[in-house]
Amino acid sequence: METPHKVEGLPHEVEGWAAPDESGVLVPFKFTRRATGPDDVTFKVLYCGICHTDLHELRNQWKNSHYPILPGHEIVGIVTEVGTNVSDFKVGERVGVGLLVWSCAECDACHKGQEQYCDKSVWSFNGTYIDGTPTYGGYSNLMVTDKRFVLHMPDNLPLDAAAPLLCAGITIYSPMKYFGMTEKGKNFGVVGLGGLGHMAVKFGKAFGLVVTIISTHPSKEEEALHTLGADHFLNSRDPEQMEKAAKSMDYIIDTVSAFHSLDSLLQLLKVNGRLILVGLPEKPLQLISSNVVCGRRFVGGSLVGGLQETQEMLDFCGEHNISATIEKLPLKCVNKAMERLEEGDVKYRFVLDIGGGDTPM
Repeated sequence: METPHKVEGLPHEVEGWAAPDESGVLVPFKFTRRATGPDDVTFKVLYCGICHTDLHELRNQWKNSHYPILPGHEIVGIVTEVGTNVSDFKVGERVGVGLLVWSCAECDACHKGQEQYCDKSVWSFNGTYIDGTPTYGGYSNLMVTDKRFVLHMPDNLPLDAAAPLLCAGITIYSPMKYFGMTEKGKNFGVVGLGGLGHMAVKFGKAFGLVVTIISTHPSKEEEALHTLGADHFLNSRDPEQMEKAAKSMDYIIDTVSAFHSLDSLLQLLKVNGRLILVGLPEKPLQLISSNVVCGRRFVGGSLVGGLQETQEMLDFCGEHNISATIEKLPLKCVNKAMERLEEGDVKYRFVLDIGGGDTPM
């Protein structure tokens, strides 16, 4: 039976930016977080990445938003206080919190370290915590989180560029590991060159894969090959290029959140090839069954990662010096960032500077 946290002190007064309605326009917002409980880690938020999920939820595009909504689930900062039962985290340590702030710890998914699939999991924003209060995310200056859902950030990575690893990074790393998409020398396709796609290129190269960017925008070829270091670029709107690349790829990760056809992607896969979806289009996707059956191809999906796997990913990134390519903005510019994100005008992840430079909120 879930029980609310026992508190040890006074609630925390917090400032952030939240949207009061479906317009999605964020405004300054003051609220309280619970007092630091015996199992809690409290930290000053320095940076928070902006994910496309934030935009979906702000606009109620998935029809599950609860207002006011204060987004942010790529949250990093410095520990300011820990509860009496906390021994793994110390004041002054660099930490992070991703999409999850609670799970039941009793179901099959939780026992397997796949807390993201727990039916009772609670998101770090737009959720209802076990004490009945709404969860508010990282577009704020302070977080109080159960120790189970706090992660150690690698000391050698810049904290601002490491923030997107908590969603964009693990969203790519988890399916690559689970579906065995890490065999050196295999051909790896990445659909879409945004926040998720650019992380897929970086992980693909770290695993020793031959990486091909698949995009509808031929103008991105230069940056794909020379900025990010992909091995090949494929214009998916060029029939001749697509035909030439047929049955050439072992794995494909599809990061696109807009409606698109899967059939042309399936035709790029070899026999036994795998197409993994990590984007969340608003409309249902369709495919021709023969494109799966006749090549014994697999279509699957994946959602972020469990806590142990996310820490493993962070450690891997520290060892291989992997972080996101970011554009940093002060929190007061968050609405402009959302407009640009909607237009695809970001390379490759926006990160809000909340307390890192002590900039005004």
